[in-house]
Amino acid sequence: MTTAIHWNQRVGNQRDWVWRGWQTRYTYIRPIENNQESTPLILLHGFGASIGHWRHNLEVLGEKHTVYALDMLGWGASEKASANYSVNLWVEQVYDFWKTFIRQPVILVGNSLGSLVCLAAAAAHPDMVQGVVMMSLPDPTLEEEAIPPVLRPLVMAIKNFVASPVLLKPLFNFVRQPSVLRRWAAIAYANPEAVTDELIDIIAGPPQDRGSVRAFIALFKASIQADYSPNVKAVLPNITIPMLLIWGKKDRFVPPALASKFAQYNQNLELLDLEDVGHCPHDESPEQVNRAILDWVSKTLNFQNSINKTTVLAGIADLAPTLEG
Repeated sequence: MTTAIHWNQRVGNQRDWVWRGWQTRYTYIRPIENNQESTPLILLHGFGASIGHWRHNLEVLGEKHTVYALDMLGWGASEKASANYSVNLWVEQVYDFWKTFIRQPVILVGNSLGSLVCLAAAAAHPDMVQGVVMMSLPDPTLEEEAIPPVLRPLVMAIKNFVASPVLLKPLFNFVRQPSVLRRWAAIAYANPEAVTDELIDIIAGPPQDRGSVRAFIALFKASIQADYSPNVKAVLPNITIPMLLIWGKKDRFVPPALASKFAQYNQNLELLDLEDVGHCPHDESPEQVNRAILDWVSKTLNFQNSINKTTVLAGIADLAPTLEG
């Protein structure tokens, strides 16, 4: 998908916000017809992506809802900090952003790492979240479970060795080359035509920023720690709000077979499989995903509103004898 308008002009009103002393980037789009009752959306990108990855979604979703997108710390145009990265750190960033700018329940929408942050945020801060849309939900704890216990110390020793700055710095300098990133994107996407020059521009820019090598090393070291991510199978059964899980059947990064397994953990989880789509459904098939999100949000909120009205009417009915007396 190509357009003559630069992607920076299609992602809303970008602003910088200082969070815990770190510069972070966010953007927002509000509907032309301001509907005070519409539920806001917060979009969270995946590993190595940024606000620009939502360039095909923000304007469309923003026709009905106020939509925010956030560059999580270490990614996109946010500061490349040498922080103790974890899913919980990004959850707290999102929660503080919500308290600062929104302060009403939202729908969280995430891709890959972003979907993991959405799920963890819904568990940690139920006051913030009214529903969750996840695409290609990873579970880093599955990797550890697949390794025999007797081999886990050896695997961890190898990871710690690879995490040395002596090895990671040249690795990062190689990986951030646009030609290498294009090959990586070709694996992530099922349709080669979706790997455009614009996409490569979006994902190749931030790794050139000051501090990006330092942030990459910190991110890699964090990702191999046991407390980096929550266990999806442990978190999912405890979520009581509606959830939509979208998965491309040609995802080569996170096995699509996980989708049906995750759906078994919670009856509030609705599953949508997409044919001929890879790891980034919102970017590879934006028309289909935008429509699916809008329809699901509308259906979910209407259902919740009907439940709320029924509850209120039942309460009034219970009070009626008392009031008459």
